[in-house]
Parts: sequence; structure tokens; C-alpha cells
Amino acid sequence: MTDLRKLARGQDCQVRIPGVCNFNPETVVLAHFRMAGTCGIGNKPHDQQAAICCSACHDAVDMRVPTKYTKDELDLMMCHGILRTHEHWRKIGVMK
Repeated sequence: MTDLRKLARGQDCQVRIPGVCNFNPETVVLAHFRMAGTCGIGNKPHDQQAAICCSACHDAVDMRVPTKYTKDELDLMMCHGILRTHEHWRKIGVMK
């Protein structure tokens, strides 16, 4: 399988939190969505459960920085980012 974490580098952020996103491809990583039952201590979720995400959006969805958004709103924006990421992977032939 393609290393999605490496492939995410240099891409455009797909999470795009209004007023938070820095739109800087140089800060982009593959950010994982943490959901009960899919991860644990020392165990990241599968890379398909992640979004191409800039450092600012990543800090926001992981709640390392305060925002005007609720946890539910941030989770929804992250889920939208995951779907956009999957569409991006599909368009470039990484996922079918």
C-alpha cells in the first residue's frame, strides 16, 4: 500500500477550518481522526481514517489550541476533510 503519510506532504489542506487554516502546504501532514474503538494508547487509527491537514487545522482538531468551534463542529470539519482527502486520493489513482 502507498505510504499516505508521505504522500500528504506538500498537498493542500483538506480540512480547511474557517479562520484557522493556514493554507500552507509546507506544514501539511496526514492527521488521524481519533474515535473510540479505532485507536488507543500508542495505537494510531488506520491511515485511511485521516485527512491531509495543515498544522493549524491539525492543532485545532486535536484541541491543542482554542477555537470558536465546539468539539462536534471540529469533528464534522475533520470528517469532511477525510472525505475530501479520499476524493483527492481517488483522483490521483491512490485509492479506487
